[in-house]
Amino acid sequence: MTNSEAQTNQEAQQAPQSAPGAAPRPEERLERAVRAAEQALIEFEIALETFRVEVENFSRLHHQRLGPMYARLDELDALIAEAVATRSGDAEDLRRAQEARALVLPMPQVEELFQGWMDSDGLSPEAQSMLTERSVQPPARVRPSEEARRIFRELVRKAHPDLAREEAERERREAFIVRVNAAYADGDAKALHELAEEWEAGPRLEPQWPSRSEELYARLEWLAQRKEMLATTAAELESSAIGAMIKMAQNDPDGLLEEIAEQLLAQVAEREARLAELRN
Repeated sequence: MTNSEAQTNQEAQQAPQSAPGAAPRPEERLERAVRAAEQALIEFEIALETFRVEVENFSRLHHQRLGPMYARLDELDALIAEAVATRSGDAEDLRRAQEARALVLPMPQVEELFQGWMDSDGLSPEAQSMLTERSVQPPARVRPSEEARRIFRELVRKAHPDLAREEAERERREAFIVRVNAAYADGDAKALHELAEEWEAGPRLEPQWPSRSEELYARLEWLAQRKEMLATTAAELESSAIGAMIKMAQNDPDGLLEEIAEQLLAQVAEREARLAELRN
């Protein structure tokens, strides 16, 4: 039995049940449906947040590790086009050379305009950190360690805001999950361990299931709407360029980065050889 199954069984045992021999309460089936829908939604959110972190990490690492290679390829393309234009003197070759060089030139005075917070590549890491509360330090790898993933899943299953019935408890859980997500996004297993200990030491609140059928039906409807919204977000992530790349390399997204790097290095070598040929 998985941890999630064990937890679901435990919660089912703790939920209000009819006394032995007594007629079942009318709300019991609805309460069980609500609990099952809540657990399914939480598992879906865990999977979605895991994928979102991998997409963001892949994007950051792709820019950090491969950005210089792409820049070198653009520079070599411009040099090759200029060498061809110099040899031929053809107007069309000159136009192509100018276009290739324009792709390499940075946007003028961007740094001065935004006072160092933005350059030709976009927001600086410091600016991104201030806006997103993320560390300036890029992640070590695309996928957090198995230990970080395990603790993250357990924490979300225990502390998810959707399990709260009182507004104050929901706000407490939301603030806590924000910290959990931030630690997971950084792949910080140590911070996740500390958060797990903090949660275990926190207040224990028994779940308060609504007794009226109307409230239970409303809860089920809200859960369905929430699932639909999350499904839209998941579809957008999967259809993005980075998301599609990760889906193709689900078992080893870090290895995909290395594979792309090798391909770019080969392209750089080919262009350098071509440039040397034109210059000789």
